[in-house]
Formats: sequence, C-alpha cells, structure tokens
Amino acid sequence: MAHSSTAREDIVPFGQKLAFGSGHLANNLFNAALAIFMVVLVMSLGMNPILAGLLGALPRLMDALTDPIMGFISDNTKSKWGRRKPYILLGSVITGISFMVMWQLNPENSQTYNFFYFLGVSFFFYIGYTIFATPLIGLGYEMTPDYNERTRLMAVSQFMAQAAWMLAPWFWVIIYNESIYDSAPEGARNLSIWVGSICMILGVLPAFFNKEMIVPDQDKMKNLSRKNMAANTKEFFRGIKLTLQNKPFLKLCGATFFVFNGFQTISQFAFFIIVYYLFNGDTTAAGTWPAWFGFASAIGTAFLVIPIVTKLSVKFGKKNAFIIATLISIIGYVLKWWGFDPDNLWLMFMPIPFLSFGIGGLFTLMMSMTADVCDLDELNNGERREGMFGAVYWWMVKLGIAIAMLTSGIVLHVIGFDESVQQQTAESLVNLRLADIIIPIVAAFIAIFLVWKYDITETKALEIRQALIKKRGKVVHQGE
Repeated sequence: MAHSSTAREDIVPFGQKLAFGSGHLANNLFNAALAIFMVVLVMSLGMNPILAGLLGALPRLMDALTDPIMGFISDNTKSKWGRRKPYILLGSVITGISFMVMWQLNPENSQTYNFFYFLGVSFFFYIGYTIFATPLIGLGYEMTPDYNERTRLMAVSQFMAQAAWMLAPWFWVIIYNESIYDSAPEGARNLSIWVGSICMILGVLPAFFNKEMIVPDQDKMKNLSRKNMAANTKEFFRGIKLTLQNKPFLKLCGATFFVFNGFQTISQFAFFIIVYYLFNGDTTAAGTWPAWFGFASAIGTAFLVIPIVTKLSVKFGKKNAFIIATLISIIGYVLKWWGFDPDNLWLMFMPIPFLSFGIGGLFTLMMSMTADVCDLDELNNGERREGMFGAVYWWMVKLGIAIAMLTSGIVLHVIGFDESVQQQTAESLVNLRLADIIIPIVAAFIAIFLVWKYDITETKALEIRQALIKKRGKVVHQGE
C-alpha cells in the first residue's frame, strides 16, 4: 500500500495533542469513575440491580437525545473564541459540579429517596456532559486534514484517556478501605469531590490551548437567533437525515455500538467474578485484585495496543487494522474462561494483552475514520458538520451504554445474582462467567461484519481532500 507523507502544516503540535488528550482524560474519567461508583449503589446502598440499571440507562437516553442538538449548535456557533471551545469550558464546569453533588448519598435514606435523588442530579450531570463532550469530539475531527495524522492525534488522546482507566480501579480500593473511610457510601461522597474537581481542571484545557478550524464558507452556517428557530429546526432534522444517509458513517456507528455495547455490558462483571468467584464474596480478601486487573487492562491498552494499532493503521489501512484488533480481542475473551482460576489468581492477567485490543483499537481508529467521513460529507453537501457527526456517533455510543447498563442489570437478575448475600450459587457464577465471555464475542463478530465493506482508504481520503482543496482552498486554523 502506497502512503503519502504528512505535510508540515498538517502536523498537530505535541502540546496541542496533549491539551486535546487532557479533555479526553476528563471525558473518560467521568465515565470510568461512574462505572466504579455504580457498584456502591448495589453492594453498599442495597439498591436493586434493575433499579441501578435504570439509573444508568434513563439519563443516558436523555443524554443521547440532546447530543445531536448540541452538535447542531456547535457547528453553527459564531464567536471570537470559536465554535467548540466556549461550550467545552462551560460544560466541563457543569459536569464536574454535578458529579460531586450526585454522589452525596446516605444508606440511612430510603431506596426510593436515593433512586430519585440520583436520577434527578444525573440529568444535570448529563446535560453538562453533552455541552462538554460533543464539541470536544467535533474539535478533534477538524484539527488536521491528514489521513494518518488524524490517527496519531487520536492515538495520543486515547493514550491519555487510558490514564482514567488506570486510576479508576483504585477507587474501589479507596472506597472500600476501612482504614480510610468508615463506609463505602462515605468514600463515594468524599472521592466524588476529588474526581469532579480534577475533571473540571483537565476538561477546560482544550478550550484554552487547542486551535479550531476556521470554517471555509461561513455563509452556509445557520443563524442561531430565536427568530430563526423554525428554520433552524428544519435544518437540524435535515442535518440528521444527511448524516444518517452517509453509508460509511453508519458502518462505523454500527461497529462502535456493538463492540462498545458488548464491553460495557460486562464492564462490572470482572469485579463480581473476582469478588464472588475467586474470593467467595469476601471483599476484604479480594483486596486490590480487582484494581490490579483494571489497572493492567489500561496499561496494556495504552502502552501495547495503541502504538501497535497506530502502526497497523498506517501499514494496512484503518479498516483492516480495526478488524485485526477486534479478532485479537476475541482471543482474549475466550481465554478469560481459564484466566479466572481460584487456584492461580495470577492467571486473571493472561487474557489482558489480547482483551485490550478491543476498546483500544476501537476508539483510536473509529474517531480517525469519522474525521475522514466528515470530509466526504463536506464534498457531497458543501458544509462542515463535525459537531453533528460527533454527536450522532456518540449518540450511538451513549445509546449503547444505556442499553448495556440496563442489560447488565437484567443479566445479573436472570442469572440469579443476589446482592443481599455474600456467597452466590455455583450456577449463577457459571452463568455470569459465560455471559462475561459470550456477550462481547458475539458483539465483536457483528462489528467486523458491519465494517467489512467500509471503503474510505488512504488513497480515497487523499482524493477527497484534493477535491476539497480545489473547491474551497486549504484548511486554515485559528492563529494561522
């Protein structure tokens, strides 16, 4: 495969890559911490797993619905600070504060009170998250027009994002450490303040240090005034229609939905398997093992998977790199059956180098591929709509998360998992382990099938770019 070299002006300075990556670190830390903290609802606040699943699902469904609206607003905002950065700044603050407030729960409260308190604050949290994350994703799509530099940019951002997944498993250790906190709910209340504050600081950095694309034809941007609300509503739905008519993009969305949905559905299962299968429900005996498992997974993704996937992308193309990475992850899921062994605890780390290729390859490559799709859309429709594409893409991700959280609660219920007892039945543990393997494998094969005929290669991406340059000139960024 012939490769084009990256022009100097298309290279994103490393400092900007780090600033963009810090936004993704905040983005992932919110999600990673939320996944960890949700265990407290079931194990320490005594909430029914189905209710806990609803708390994860319902706000995310609302979040998914608001994403396209935010994408449209971001694409058409005219300000001296740009289309994306004012929202990134505002959203990070709202999200951080809401996260702190959301976890101020007490076991003395009734289950009903805790349910509706958490649900109410969650809606504010996810509104802020939408304001923050949707423009951030759109910003990444427009920072460079180069096919391979886009992958390198996303590689740096995903490398930094993995720091969230290195940190988050230790939240279990901190929350359940009786020498630090008297109870897990107290740990969640205090730790949420630290997490929310750190995420706010990290989240604002892209707003200060990254440079946005200057829209080539601003006359095509919509006027967001109240007077034009009716016309903008029409254009909003037109934008969604055009986005959903983009066949390469739909393939990326479908693949992401299944890979991430499969991963997210079982994201809490590893903790339950370690605690209840390997240690018979003794959280004290389990100690730091769940944390080390999550930490090792993130380390594998950051230092092994992302560099390898980046090189595979350059050598074989993004689609083929994704298929290879996903197939490797399937090997890891199969190995989990032998990896969780009460007689040899160290075997739990055996599948991790393979497992890590799933999510590591997914977001490094899919976000880069979506940026290529944005160029194709501009060529066909004459508008830059990174925000809308980012919104619809992450709408699919969030829909997957919502379904996964609900599904995970249902799976735990169906297999007979009982949150009120220390020791689970042998049958429920076997079924939990099978679900932990089968669900992501099936999802991975469906994802491979969906992207099999994705056709934006490096050669085609270069042809699209040259056609765009001929049509409206080269891309210019702030300060150039």
